[in-house]
Amino acid sequence: MSREPPPRRGDFLYFQTIATRWMDNDIYGHVNNVVYYSYFDTVIARYLMEEGGLDPWRGEVVGFAVESGCRYFRPLAFPDRVVAGLRVARLGNSSVVYEIGIFRNEEEEACAAGRFVHVFVDRRSERPVPLPAGLRRALARLRVGETASSGD
Repeated sequence: MSREPPPRRGDFLYFQTIATRWMDNDIYGHVNNVVYYSYFDTVIARYLMEEGGLDPWRGEVVGFAVESGCRYFRPLAFPDRVVAGLRVARLGNSSVVYEIGIFRNEEEEACAAGRFVHVFVDRRSERPVPLPAGLRRALARLRVGETASSGD
């Protein structure tokens, strides 16, 4: 368990509810550590598609995950309801650093905190490209603090 204080709900700007499943639990009766990464992916993908207009199946620009990490504060278990909070810590020319808080039910302190980095690339060449305007606007709405910048 991490010694840093857990993030709080008020630290995040977008939320997505995710149901835990019986199969998410490990032998210890907790949600397995790898499942948290699916929560990160779910909240980010939902936001990008619904708010940023990203089309992962046909769009010319797609996001490649290049880094991820998780700090655990306390366990989740089925049948908890997960609320994933999302914010953008850094918005570059072609990259985004997301921070995610994973909350149990209505609790104010996160059970886990994640970091996830996307580099947006041209689908065909797989080379970095500038973020499309609509996606950039959507991500800018989630920016927090002065760590957000405009360059890669």
